[in-house]
Amino acid sequence: MSTSTPPRLPLPHDRVVRQVSADLWEATVAGDESTATETVLRALDEGLDPEAALLDVIAAVQGRIGEEWAANRITVAQEHAATAINDRVVTAVGKRTAVDADRAPGRITVACVDGEWHALPARLLAEVLRIRGWQVDYLGAQVPAPHLISHLHNTAADAVALSGSIATRLPTAHAAITACQAIGVPVLVGGAAFGPRGEYARLLGADAWAPDARAAAAHLARGPMVRPLPDHQPMDDLPHLADQEYTVVSRNSAVLVRAVFTGLHDAFPGMRAYDEVQRERIAEDLAHIVEFLATSLYLGDEELFGRFLTWTARILTARGVPARSLPPALRLLASELKDFPRATSTLQCGIRALAVG
Repeated sequence: MSTSTPPRLPLPHDRVVRQVSADLWEATVAGDESTATETVLRALDEGLDPEAALLDVIAAVQGRIGEEWAANRITVAQEHAATAINDRVVTAVGKRTAVDADRAPGRITVACVDGEWHALPARLLAEVLRIRGWQVDYLGAQVPAPHLISHLHNTAADAVALSGSIATRLPTAHAAITACQAIGVPVLVGGAAFGPRGEYARLLGADAWAPDARAAAAHLARGPMVRPLPDHQPMDDLPHLADQEYTVVSRNSAVLVRAVFTGLHDAFPGMRAYDEVQRERIAEDLAHIVEFLATSLYLGDEELFGRFLTWTARILTARGVPARSLPPALRLLASELKDFPRATSTLQCGIRALAVG
């Protein structure tokens, strides 16, 4: 492993990043792990900063992979293979980058929320922190809160960096945040699940939020996170504590899905011609709708549900599936939940979002 400082790049940084990103994209989509790894390591040898390789190249390519999957221009198999390749390229970058462990500013645990399988954002943060000298415990995807707490007891971490990409895991994230804070460990959160401006991070009482890995590293570098002792906790205002709507929807999700699925045969006649695979996809979509409805009720945010539905409509349309089945499904679900005013209001918000979007 080389520990010497590489020479400066002969080309402008942005141009190099664009070229390396383009080459990495071609390699990952082709499933060519060897070329992908060589592309990034060669750029390191030529002077590309390791942090730039991780965040400006690998993370950017991974973001494009997600966009291409959403647009149905690459398959699920290609998306999974490309993600796995990028994860191994991150490992190669880490092995190539020397760190002076004796100068570690502290110890950080990096983990994904339980149920969160998108681990690469957390992996990238862990590697950036390691490069910056931190002692990092990277726990990976889907870490149950009890296991996280047990790890913290055994390691005396200075803070936890908790990653979440899927909004439906926010109730679980809330439990993990609260559990970490209960043993005196502050929590920094990040990822798409917490909202574009970190609004759900604040709502759930996280000690800090960062929009990306660089911002997270910069925040931690400013010094220990000290929790204030407010006389009122923001999470005390979460609406699921005031009524039973979240509990009813989440606990009865399977029953709600079955009822709506059955009703769609009459409300959406086109479904009668669907084959078994298409019918399974409908059931999966209904389960996601109910799950996002429950999360919106937990947070008291109707717009979250609306954004999910417009995104779902775009995904379906890109795959040649008629999104017009969504409004009838929402109306059937509203009928099932007619005695729950927040649920019905949220569903109406979703119907309006689909009409606009």
